[in-house]
Amino acid sequence: MSTSSTLLLDSTDSTIQKLIDLALEVKDKAYCPYSNFRVGCAVLCPDGSMFSGCNVENASYGLSMCAERVAVMKAVSEGHQKFKATAIVCDIKGSFKASCGACRQFYSEFGLDLEMYLVKPDMTVKKVILGDIFSMAFTPDALMEERI
Repeated sequence: MSTSSTLLLDSTDSTIQKLIDLALEVKDKAYCPYSNFRVGCAVLCPDGSMFSGCNVENASYGLSMCAERVAVMKAVSEGHQKFKATAIVCDIKGSFKASCGACRQFYSEFGLDLEMYLVKPDMTVKKVILGDIFSMAFTPDALMEERI
């Protein structure tokens, strides 16, 4: 059963508004000279800590890093390994943009119950749950299963 809803920014709680504001702020720092596709992300930890990241491109495209992974790596490098929510913003007006498959896999390492707030430039927000948009994820539990 999919859990998804579209909200107005002013209908989100103040913590989520701060998370979105942080993602918006860092989006402007994105280094994306090749795609001109700016993305900002912020993650919320259970203790209220927030960490942000923007996408960083490289001429060797495979070395580019998505905003979501930058934010998670910053949090982990500061000792956080649990996440309650994430806010993802970009400049695309027409539709909500969710994380790429690699970032969904990266998030799934830390739990499929992550609340994801996808934000369009007009400040409409769509809330989804990671597990609903990334079924059959390869999680750490898979490595614990019995082998032949």
